Amino acid sequence: MHTNGIQFHSCAFVSFVAPPDFGFRHSDFGIRNSDFPRARPVPHYNPSMHPFAPTGEVAWRPTPEIIAASNLRRFMAAHAIPSLEELHRRSTTDIAWFWDAVLKDLGIQFHTPYSQVVDLSQGIACPRWCVGGEMNIVHNLLDKYESTPTADKPAIKWEGEDGTTRTLTYRALNHEVNKAARALQSLGIGPGDAVGVFMPMVPEIVIAMLAIIKVGGIFLPLFSGYGAAAIAQRLADAEAKALFTADGFRRRGKVSRMKPVADEAAAAVHTLQHMIVLEYAGDTNPPWNRERDHWWHELIAGAVPQAPTAVTGADDPMMILYTSGTTGKPKGAVHTHCGFPIKAAQDMLHGMDLHPDETLYWIADMGWMMGPWLVFGTLLAGATMMLYDGAMDYPSPSRLWEMVERHRVTTLGISPTLVRLLLQHGEAPVRKCDLSSLRKFASTGEPWNPEPWRWLFETVGNKKLPILNYSGGTEISGGILCGNILSLLKPCAFAGPLPGMAADVVDESGNPVRGAVGELIIRQPWIGMTRGFWKDLERYLQTYWSHFENVWAHGDWAAIDSDGLWYILGRSDDTIKIAGKRLGPAEVESILVAHPAVGEAAAIGVPDDLKGQALVCFCVLRTGHSPGDSLRKELSARIIHELGKPLAPRAIRFVNELPKTRNGKIMRRLIRAAHLNENPGDVSSLENPAAMEAVREAK
Repeated sequence: MHTNGIQFHSCAFVSFVAPPDFGFRHSDFGIRNSDFPRARPVPHYNPSMHPFAPTGEVAWRPTPEIIAASNLRRFMAAHAIPSLEELHRRSTTDIAWFWDAVLKDLGIQFHTPYSQVVDLSQGIACPRWCVGGEMNIVHNLLDKYESTPTADKPAIKWEGEDGTTRTLTYRALNHEVNKAARALQSLGIGPGDAVGVFMPMVPEIVIAMLAIIKVGGIFLPLFSGYGAAAIAQRLADAEAKALFTADGFRRRGKVSRMKPVADEAAAAVHTLQHMIVLEYAGDTNPPWNRERDHWWHELIAGAVPQAPTAVTGADDPMMILYTSGTTGKPKGAVHTHCGFPIKAAQDMLHGMDLHPDETLYWIADMGWMMGPWLVFGTLLAGATMMLYDGAMDYPSPSRLWEMVERHRVTTLGISPTLVRLLLQHGEAPVRKCDLSSLRKFASTGEPWNPEPWRWLFETVGNKKLPILNYSGGTEISGGILCGNILSLLKPCAFAGPLPGMAADVVDESGNPVRGAVGELIIRQPWIGMTRGFWKDLERYLQTYWSHFENVWAHGDWAAIDSDGLWYILGRSDDTIKIAGKRLGPAEVESILVAHPAVGEAAAIGVPDDLKGQALVCFCVLRTGHSPGDSLRKELSARIIHELGKPLAPRAIRFVNELPKTRNGKIMRRLIRAAHLNENPGDVSSLENPAAMEAVREAK
């Protein structure tokens, strides 16, 4: 293993340092197979009243032409598989066959072929993939296209908030990555070295990412809105040797400085030797450490545009993605060359039906998994990614739709939170733009409410474009569930598990359930599964493998309707228990946002001496509506009517905004902590800290 002397403590790496007969045992980590804890009891669920209940309403069906041209149909025909059901069965019962077929379908080239697709000798929680194979994913993202027609295709279309645009072809991107790789090598950065990237969403962030991986390093993406403490914690945990950053970025016409934040973080990381700074916001005289800091344009722009791609083990680490925990330090999910990129591309082909002639714009930050997902997936598919650095409604609410028109976006990844924001401006911003390039929408990050889903489908998509709902996670490398263009579509629903994902919905005893809410689980490993948490194997096992024996419990509530469509109903650790009845917050929130005055809502459970917990709701009102007792009573009455008097809210409070992550997830645990004046735990992924104070003062 190409580790440059670093010892890894994630389970998939144990095999490289352990004796040949090392066996994985849960008891090694304080977990006994005989006493696995039971899963969390399922929440209250009334199918006749639930906002996500199956209604029989089918919103979209694929045409024969769409089916015939689909990637799924092509893949199934190549393997003589007659139906989607048979593909799913075979992909989850013969995982070695399936992932080998995916690798070949993607045209993944290996320096040394693998001798075995997957090795489960250390247990289902700790598989090894592409055993014995050598492959650097950057070769498959860029190098192999250099003498093909793809080299002259756009790899990146970029737009800045001020309207500036840039396009990089695959060849141009490859040359820039080579120069950045040469620069890293000149600084002594090589195999096994972790390098952080704390930058705005500009083409250089992709160049830096791929250059790190090209030299055999470990890419450490950092959310562009992090404070110094959050950055330092992640850099120190990974023992990073270098950091890419920028002088700053612009939001709504104002400059936000990044370099001072990076400086403060770097001061707390003793392993950090170099900082590479992009001049982007026009600050030519930021604070400067002459021994450590380098201008991008001086270090990289003049470098030779050729660099060898390091030969790495296929299952060597190439990225650590940190995800926040409810308490304690963030979890560093470890991903490898043959892991995350392969799963990302497979999801794009099989779930999003992405084709080489398409442009995919997924509204994301590189510090969220959808940023690297966008880069890996589009480049492996030979398609085009779009990047935008700026506010989505600046200088007008039509900004997003104007960019779709300008860059001929074909697949748009958008969050329910952003749709709720945009629909408040009505149809006019949409109607002024030519959106004829769009073929489909996709969405992830949180459960849908019916109204914004219908607005996107009907107003923006004219009832013709599918919304491919997508749900998974940082540790998944993409999705567990997804829509697809071979299946019918209902509002807010998923078609089902992606091929290769052996997902199920089970009750607290681990038995499959249908027509009721249960725990979302996965019964078989997949190639994108994190190889563990960085230096913390026990935490990884406790987080995902301690609820049921040899089963991954994802932490989401889910349901499957009578047509076989799936629904995600929120995080299981957000469940509210009132007088013995368990209630998912999404159920309450959908009732609230169905009211014309409410734009967003969050529901939490708070301690109650009589009932155990009581329901408290926070609402953000739409423009033109004011808070007051009459509205509060009306909203409470709606909840009582839908859910019953025992689940009546203790309080409904009004705020200007809810605490959220950059990708739009409402952070209910932080709302609860602020409301109860408790320690909020890890807040590094919070985008809008002022919202915490708003919750504390809400009335």
